[in-house]
Amino acid sequence: MNKRTIVFCSENQGKIAEIKESLSFLEDVDVVTKKELGIEIDIEETGKTFKENALIKAKAVYEMIHQPVISDDSGLCVDALNGEPGIYSARYAGENKTDTEKCLYLLNKMKDITDLSARTCHFTTCLCYIDQGGNEHYFEKYLEGRIAFEPRGHNGHGYDPIFLLPNGKHVAELSLAEKNKISHRGQAIRSLVEYLRHDGL
Repeated sequence: MNKRTIVFCSENQGKIAEIKESLSFLEDVDVVTKKELGIEIDIEETGKTFKENALIKAKAVYEMIHQPVISDDSGLCVDALNGEPGIYSARYAGENKTDTEKCLYLLNKMKDITDLSARTCHFTTCLCYIDQGGNEHYFEKYLEGRIAFEPRGHNGHGYDPIFLLPNGKHVAELSLAEKNKISHRGQAIRSLVEYLRHDGL
């Protein structure tokens, strides 16, 4: 079987693991990262929305290789912080901060909000898929929850340790398979998979 290659435009190891696991059962598709192809490009995310940033990243790589490309832009939106950190989630606490530092920074911003019901939030993912012909396709999904009062769990990445699900678990307490069943990115990837199954590359 000749495998078809899709390039995933991310250097985030957590995201790479999630998307490779989610697409692994598409036997005719091989997901590779831009790093695995030796593509080194610094892409400035100048968009104002998750969708715009996902397109910027996908288009930059597609124009270099003219192969099918997936990119995503994801973030945490906290209602009490007027939607912050949003598209700035990765660098909200400053450049080159660890996931632990990001979580602690956000918890400190929310320290005066002591009512759990006022700590509502959601994760957003927008996947941009550019097919062989350069056509753009978007898959945007959400995961609702609340900001916990302290981190818990050792799985996942980003803000997963402080994202409290309705069932009382933190996202970082879930296995990768469990997370992919419910997560914003998992939902978006499933929509992408359905598209690939029916419409191909």
